[in-house]
Amino acid sequence: MASETDHSLGEAVAARIERRWATLSIVIVGVLVGMATYIGIHQATMPQGRVETADPKTLHLSGEFVESNLGSEMLADGSVTVRAIGQQYSFTPQCIVVPAETPITFRATSADVVHGFLIEGTNINTMLVPGYVTDLPVRFKAPGDHVMPCQEFCGIGHQGMWGKVKVVDKAAFRDMAAAKRRLTCVD
Repeated sequence: MASETDHSLGEAVAARIERRWATLSIVIVGVLVGMATYIGIHQATMPQGRVETADPKTLHLSGEFVESNLGSEMLADGSVTVRAIGQQYSFTPQCIVVPAETPITFRATSADVVHGFLIEGTNINTMLVPGYVTDLPVRFKAPGDHVMPCQEFCGIGHQGMWGKVKVVDKAAFRDMAAAKRRLTCVD
């Protein structure tokens, strides 16, 4: 009789523990669904604060992304703006020079299809969409070279679409910027 009572008691304890785990699992799933719903609704009703457009047909002819305006530019406040274009199958400029420990804003767009903008060794990873300007504030901690592959399939020549970001010392960049208005690695 004692073993039958022990067995019934064990079944009751196991059932109670399973109910607790099932309840905890349902609560976790409910919280995750609630978070996804909130974020989905919030993002749908609260779009980006500022969406900039650029006509992909006239990028090279006029406006901010003409070829003579591409590359790194040091502004009066000491920050740097980098303008670039992704196009099949290259980035223009191919190599970008930026200073370490300086606020940098990457402004880029695409001339034809969606391209990926990834700078390896950093958390910079976004898409360049035709007709829209991507505005990315960043800061590099130390000098060094970073490869910049297109990580969004853009066509047959996608595997050859690479660029480079060369991070140099702040003082060296200031000296280079004093000599030339726009900077790229090939200047």
